[in-house]
Amino acid sequence: MHIPDGYLSPTVVVATYAVALPLWFFGFKKLKETLNEETLPLIGALSAMSFIIMMLNIPIPGGTSGHAVGAVLIAILFNPWVAFIAISVVLLIQAVIFGDGGISTFAANSLAMGFVGAFVGYYVFRIFKKYKFAPYLAGWSGIVASSFLAALLLGIEPIFWNKNGTPLYFPFGLKETIPALVGAHMLFFGIAEAVFTGLAYGFIHKKKMEIE
Repeated sequence: MHIPDGYLSPTVVVATYAVALPLWFFGFKKLKETLNEETLPLIGALSAMSFIIMMLNIPIPGGTSGHAVGAVLIAILFNPWVAFIAISVVLLIQAVIFGDGGISTFAANSLAMGFVGAFVGYYVFRIFKKYKFAPYLAGWSGIVASSFLAALLLGIEPIFWNKNGTPLYFPFGLKETIPALVGAHMLFFGIAEAVFTGLAYGFIHKKKMEIE
């Protein structure tokens, strides 16, 4: 789901950074309020786990690939702002060191996988919290929402940015990006994210209850 450099037009890049910058600023403030001797190790461990699972890109039929993210797990254990910042840091490291995703598209990737995924998953969990399937549904919903924003950002490129009918940036429109990305995440990667989120949440919640 990482969008590489060169896929988004400069206008869209600037727009995504303009949206992301104040959200990062507020998110860091919320993160500082959350961090203490008890929360820091778990947030660090979950961020490292997110880093690992996002590096495991799995190709599927249709010319695309995907991976789990882990944003929803952090969001429901802490809050979506912490998840947004944690995923943003992970994405920055992946872009700078491993070239997975881009620098120009860092804000877009952070908004999709970090902000939208975390907040959608968090509120789905809150709505269905009394049910055992809540973390599973939250994980699935979060990553599907992330894939929709990524598909939207990519799919609008040929609509607005073309010359003589030839796209200047990403060449495929919404009719291709939404089925390829959203469909794949609904059927494949959403299930993986649901299982990961549900099992990990159950394990951590059980251990927390035992300690208390």
